[in-house]
Amino acid sequence: MKIAMIGSGYVGLVSGACFADFGHDVVCVDKDPGKIDRLNSGVMPIYEPGLEALVKTNVDAGRLSFSTDLEASVRGCEAVFIAVGTPSRRGDGHADLSYVYAAAAELAAGIEPKTVVVTKSTVPVGTGDEVERIIREANPALEFAVVSNPEFLREGAAIGDFKRPDRIVVGSDDEWARDVMRAVYRPLFLNESPILFTSRRSSELIKYAANAFLATKITFINEMADLCEKLGADVQDVSRGIGLDNRIGSKFLHAGPGYGGSCFPKDTLALLKTAQDNDTPVRIVEAVVQANDLRKRAMGRKIVNALGGDARGKKVALLGLTFKPNTDDMRDAPSIAIVQTLIDAGAEVHAHDPEGMEEAAKLLPGIIMSDSAYAAAAGAHAVALVTEWDAYRALDLGKLRTAMSGNALIDLRNIYRASEAEAAGFAYSSVGR
Repeated sequence: MKIAMIGSGYVGLVSGACFADFGHDVVCVDKDPGKIDRLNSGVMPIYEPGLEALVKTNVDAGRLSFSTDLEASVRGCEAVFIAVGTPSRRGDGHADLSYVYAAAAELAAGIEPKTVVVTKSTVPVGTGDEVERIIREANPALEFAVVSNPEFLREGAAIGDFKRPDRIVVGSDDEWARDVMRAVYRPLFLNESPILFTSRRSSELIKYAANAFLATKITFINEMADLCEKLGADVQDVSRGIGLDNRIGSKFLHAGPGYGGSCFPKDTLALLKTAQDNDTPVRIVEAVVQANDLRKRAMGRKIVNALGGDARGKKVALLGLTFKPNTDDMRDAPSIAIVQTLIDAGAEVHAHDPEGMEEAAKLLPGIIMSDSAYAAAAGAHAVALVTEWDAYRALDLGKLRTAMSGNALIDLRNIYRASEAEAAGFAYSSVGR
């Protein structure tokens, strides 16, 4: 099957490479000539474990290619996926759909009859209707279908998520379009991955509802962590205790500095705006967004408090900057608010991250990057663990303490036990314990 993937960012590139690995003939399209040149040279625009090797394998096999020519790329395709960005629109928080609509207008001239146009981008309910209108207005006689097929990829584990999904959601009422989507996902269907067929609008809402629910779980356990600290309980015990209930489940119940990344912040905001526009308030999600924003700053204050409440002129080392491990993504990372809080308090901030320092430097010009965790800690009055990279899970705590001027270790991911940190000479604090 011939497939075009419009957009070669995170979702488009991972999805395109995985579809090619299934045996489909895939071309990934992007407006950025520099990105396409780099991809053709084997240089990945993002960090994702296993992606470079997967792309190389399928390029070498002739199943995966890259192009800037959208019209030529979609010609002859049975399925064309729109996987462009939908960032939060400046000023009002609505999803910016300009890239989606521009892609729809451009592909209208190139697709052939019986093409399925698949919206892979995360879009508000009703976007598929507008995509269909745009194409039909440009090409009234064309027989085509617009399908919603949201992605559920976790950064750092995207290839595994794509190939072993919990579910595949397809929104369409056209049976022939559903048959095309069955063929697209046939390898997964043979492996008994469940395919859920819904209406297009239901499919669009499923993505937002899923992310809002996961964001709610994260925020809930963070608030329980605050309560645990006041009551002398252990949030990790609480998390395990409630997570063993099959109705609740253990995932996304790890206390920390709040959620960030490319999905949860913008998707919760977009859902709020959709609800407001339709006079149907989603007050739980409103509270989640507000609580998460406040939490990031609160974690900065937690570090200041570990310094005795005064950070002026003191050096603080942050270990981890990306919003989660195994990615270089800095979008809405908790570290951004934490750094700003520390700088506002007069601290000198040094940092290390295994993959995110280049991106972080663009957003956090006021901090000093170091080439290792120990270099960042040299002369520091406090060290804070912000992102739970594997590289930070087995630090030589004695070496870390010796490098420092102070002894405060603030573990915002609960990686270490208090006993081992205190044995190394640290004044240790964590989250919810």
